Order: sequence, then C-alpha cells, then structure tokens
Amino acid sequence: MEEQIVGGQWQRRHVLTLSDFTDLEYEMAIQTAASFREVLTRRNRKVPALQGKVVANLFFEPSTRTRNSFELASKRLSADTVNFSPGHSSLSKGETILDTARTFWAMGTDLMIIRHRQAGVPQAIAREMDRMSQGKVGILNAGDGQHAHPTQALLDLFALCTHLNSADPHPKLLAGKKILIVGDILHSRVARSNIWSLKAAGADLHLVGPPTLLPKTFATYGVPLHWQLDDALPGTDFIMTLRLQQERMEGHLLPSLREYHQQYGMTRDRLQRCHPNVKILHPGPVNRGVELSSDLMEDAALSLIEQQVTSGVAVRMALLYLMGGGRLPD
Repeated sequence: MEEQIVGGQWQRRHVLTLSDFTDLEYEMAIQTAASFREVLTRRNRKVPALQGKVVANLFFEPSTRTRNSFELASKRLSADTVNFSPGHSSLSKGETILDTARTFWAMGTDLMIIRHRQAGVPQAIAREMDRMSQGKVGILNAGDGQHAHPTQALLDLFALCTHLNSADPHPKLLAGKKILIVGDILHSRVARSNIWSLKAAGADLHLVGPPTLLPKTFATYGVPLHWQLDDALPGTDFIMTLRLQQERMEGHLLPSLREYHQQYGMTRDRLQRCHPNVKILHPGPVNRGVELSSDLMEDAALSLIEQQVTSGVAVRMALLYLMGGGRLPD
C-alpha cells in the first residue's frame, strides 16, 4: 500500500484553498484516497499511519457530515482526536479564536481542522501557528464563510473519478466532461472550491442559477454562466445541485421555493435532456423537493450522493495522512 501512496513528495503544510493546488497535488490526493478506500473495505479498517499524532476538530460552526467524517478519518488513522464545541468553551468568557487555537497548540496538537462562518479564519490560525510552531502544525480548512471548502470539492472530485474508473481514478478522467453546478452559487463555498478543482481536471464546467444567486461577477472564473437551466442541460454528464442557503440570504432573493423548484429543481423530465448516463451530486443536506425531487435523490442509478458521503472519509484520511507525514508499516 505504501508504494501506491508514495508517487511524489507532499510539500503543503496547510490545505486552506484549492486555488493554488497543482496537478500533482490533485493526483496525489486522489490516488492516496483510492488506497484508503481499499483499507475501508477490510475487516480491520484502522491503520497506524498517524499513531501518536493529535488531531483537533475546531468547529466554530454547526456541522454533521464534515465533522463526523473528519473525526472518523482521524480515528481510522489511529490519531488521538480532540473535539471543540463553541457552546461549551471559554469563548463565552471572552477568549478569542486565536487564543483557542493557541490552547490546542499548547496541548501538543499536530493538525487542526477549522470550520468557521467567517471567511479567512483558517488562514489567520495558520499564520499564527506558523509563527508559534515554526511550521510544525498543519491547518485544514473544513469550510470558512463563502470562501472555500477544499475537502468537499476533493471528495466530489474523487466520487466523480471513481465513478468513471473505480480501479484507477485520476482527475484527467473528467477532461471534456460537461458538468453543471446549479443553484445558490452566490453563497456557496462548495461551488467556489469545485470551480478550481473541476477546471484543473479539464472539465467543461458551467454555472447555472437565478441572476440573484449567480451574479455576472462569477464570469471572472472563466466558465460559462446560465440563468436558464433548460438551456444548459443538453449533453450534460454530471449535475451538481447546491443547497439553497436561506440562513445566509438577505432580502428577497427568491420569489418562493416552489417557483425555484419549477425553474431550477432537478426532475426526471429535465434529465431526459442530458447525456443518457447523466449522474446527480449534492453536497448535502438536501432540501427535498426544492433542489431535487426525493425520488431522484434515492435512485441509485442516477444519484452519486451516497458515494460522495463514502468518499469523504477516504479523502479526509488521505489529506490528514499527507499533511501529517504519515507512515505505514511494510
């Protein structure tokens, strides 16, 4: 297994964004995740790769899938895990976020996984840890505001690649594949990270949404914008629908959820206009009957949503392993 993983040398101490990821880093992350996917099928699904390392989950924002996926990934690598909940912390007593990070560093933490509702918090903690630890503590962004969610984009990439070639997944399998990202792109850190990863893979990427949730400024990413879903569907290989983040919306950006579903919701009728083997993805949680009809979400012949969840553990194991300088026994 070690021979499968070591195809280059991982140099990145922090994973904060995919905007500067190299082709080699994408390839290493996907190939390493494929190796750990195989580990997760065994009876003994733990490896001692990060034994003795301390991984701290600092989630300043609520999360179910991402937090539990990271915790499970850390435990599968045999790391010691520490979890942080802001509601039961000294933040209520006036402690700052950087003070919290310094506390975990003083406890001997090797890797910190950061999630925060404000953009830039993981980057600020990374700068502070570089100053204090001389580059010995790695920071992994688990989602910050509307900025980035690199592990979600990498697990989406992995799910797509393994669907196309389970035995040998690699990013360039997506070259030329038409992919739509549909929905609330304005508020989506997932969309922003997926734009970087899917463009790097050479996909024919298109963004689709109502004008209030897909402003013209997104044209600076160098991908086509569509404000009518039906016009974008022909020839589509994969459709990634996004949750409407109503908690982040200010003002009346949508007439109603019913009208949104009529214009941008995925249905079987709309899929008839796509490639015959089209597949649907969604980062979750899903607003059933809004972004997707329930029958599509649960149709294994059309949906890759379950594969996305499964891919999350393998991808996060891969990043923790690479960032933590993990070693596997012969």
